[in-house]
Amino acid sequence: MKGIVAQYTHRVIEFSQKKLIAKNMKKIVLVLFSVLLIVSALHSQTVSADTFNYPEKGSLPKPYHPEENAQKKLAELIKQATASHKNIFIQAGGNWCSWCLRFNYFVHNQAELNAILDTNYLYYHLNFSPENKNEAVFSKYLAKDTRYGYPLFIILSSTGELLCVQESGILEEGKGYNTEKVKQFLLKWVPAKCNK
Repeated sequence: MKGIVAQYTHRVIEFSQKKLIAKNMKKIVLVLFSVLLIVSALHSQTVSADTFNYPEKGSLPKPYHPEENAQKKLAELIKQATASHKNIFIQAGGNWCSWCLRFNYFVHNQAELNAILDTNYLYYHLNFSPENKNEAVFSKYLAKDTRYGYPLFIILSSTGELLCVQESGILEEGKGYNTEKVKQFLLKWVPAKCNK
């Protein structure tokens, strides 16, 4: 009888252990599933944090003015920049350029980027199109015989000194622009940093 009781006790203990293991496995699976859901949710937030919806090209604002005298306008901007202690952010391109229109829309519709621009820069759209190539202005700031993509950014100090020429490619991501890259680019050339 002792053998039967011992055997029965052993089976009860074994059954209890299996039941305990099964119960713990359910908890472990539930915890792992929860962690996986949380990580997935965080990842989707990270990916969508820089997702920006652009309107169709036809409905984007057209900031370039082919009829404008760019030399005269830049002379006026340099006077304003000197008085306001701001740098000049020139976005070269044209209304024909979807990337140019997207950049303009992007920085004006991202509150933080728009604030950086408004606080530190005078923003100008330098036209390049068959109607007006603004060759005199481009030859003043760009290396001769060098090809550039558009938009092209030219940063001038408040006194009109050339600080930077940069194509937009390094700021792009997917079919638009990366907020953090654009922000770092703008912050790199704010007047306080440039004058240190």
